[in-house]
Amino acid sequence: MKSLQYLDLLSHVPRDLKQSVSCFSFNRWGGVSSPPFHELNVSTDVGDDLQNVVRNLEIIKEFTGIKEFFSSRQTHGTDMIFIDSDARENIPFEADVLMTSIPGKGLMIKHADCQAVVLFDSSVRAVANIHCGWRGNAKEVLPKAVARLCAFYGSSPENIWAGISPSLGPCCAEFNDWAQIFPKWLHRFKVWRNNFNFWSASIYQLNRAGIPKTQIHCAQICTACSEDYFSYRREKITGRMGTVVALGE
Repeated sequence: MKSLQYLDLLSHVPRDLKQSVSCFSFNRWGGVSSPPFHELNVSTDVGDDLQNVVRNLEIIKEFTGIKEFFSSRQTHGTDMIFIDSDARENIPFEADVLMTSIPGKGLMIKHADCQAVVLFDSSVRAVANIHCGWRGNAKEVLPKAVARLCAFYGSSPENIWAGISPSLGPCCAEFNDWAQIFPKWLHRFKVWRNNFNFWSASIYQLNRAGIPKTQIHCAQICTACSEDYFSYRREKITGRMGTVVALGE
């Protein structure tokens, strides 16, 4: 088993604000799952042994110090869940956007090629975690999530910091039927042949929603190219990474 490895998608947040939020975007290493789910698979829906997934989640909890995690069944849609103080762990609601203003609630998105996009409002102390693949981009889940964060918690876009996880890069994001499945506004992000830059598309959407570009960080690591990450496009039968964000207690 390799050591646990992660990226902090909110590393660009100023130090005085960063003290009140934590973010861990893990790669595939450091867990107990066997191939093809090796090692740190966090999904119970891909065929992995349940006991392995439970242990992987325990490993992440021990590493992060976050005692309570919340995740949902993701459907590539725009439904949102607001986590209150009475929420239980892993209630199987279907949603692709999780939000909370309660300290200590770890919001987890499970992904392989799709983006996990974390939002942190430094003024009202609220966070969101968004599952955003090509379908989410096409459905404009990111600006919808920003608008809902503002409406529900009183956030202002200029106070929001955003981070985009490793995900399918323009090198590998080939869609031969793009003219039929993508809305016209997405066509501008075609980089060559049938390949699209969804990193740029997400940055564009977040910025259009009012978040300054200087407050948006994109990991720009292609999950299909790097074998340090699960990739559905590369492997088909594979695990899911976990990206977690939480407010400090």
